[in-house]
Amino acid sequence: MSRIGKNPVVLPAGVEVSVGEQIVVKGPLGTLKAAAHPAVTVAVEGQSVVVSKVAGAENAAAMWGTMRANLNNMVTGVSKGFERKLQLVGVGYRAQAAGDTLNLSLGFSHPVAHKMPAGVKVECPTQTEIVIKGADKQQVGQVAAEVRAYRKPEPYKGKGVRYSDEVVVIKETKKK
Repeated sequence: MSRIGKNPVVLPAGVEVSVGEQIVVKGPLGTLKAAAHPAVTVAVEGQSVVVSKVAGAENAAAMWGTMRANLNNMVTGVSKGFERKLQLVGVGYRAQAAGDTLNLSLGFSHPVAHKMPAGVKVECPTQTEIVIKGADKQQVGQVAAEVRAYRKPEPYKGKGVRYSDEVVVIKETKKK
C-alpha cells in the first residue's frame, strides 16, 4: 500500500489550487494543469491538498500515490521551479543560448539549433554548460533528454553531451 498518498501536499504562500474536471495549480512561476484521475479524489483543505482513493476503483491504490506525487511536483514547479544541468565534453563542443533557441556545435558538419517549447528557458553560463529551467518537471526532463540525444557520451573518450551529475564509465581500448 502506498505511503506517499497518505501525506498531504502542503501549499506554500502564493500558490493556489483549484479542483474540477482539471486540477489547476497557479503560482509565481506560472500555471500548470493536470487531468483528475477517476480512481482518486482531490480536495483542498486549508493550506494543503489531500488525495484519497475512490472505493472500488480498479487502480485506486496505484494512482493514489502517483497523483499525490504529480500534485507535489506541480506545486514545487510553480513555486520554486525545476532545472536540469548539462555539460559538453569534447574539443570544439560549444553551446549558446539565443532567446528561445539553443545553438549547439557538436562536431557535425552543421550547427544544431534546438527550439525550446513554451514554458522552458535555457541559459548557458559558459560555452560548455547548459541550464534548462521550467515549472513542469516532465517537460524540463524531456527537453534535457532531447538535447543530450544529439550527441550521447561515448564510452571510449567520454565525449558528448551529458548530465552534470552523470558518471560515464570509460572503456579500455583494444590491445594489439
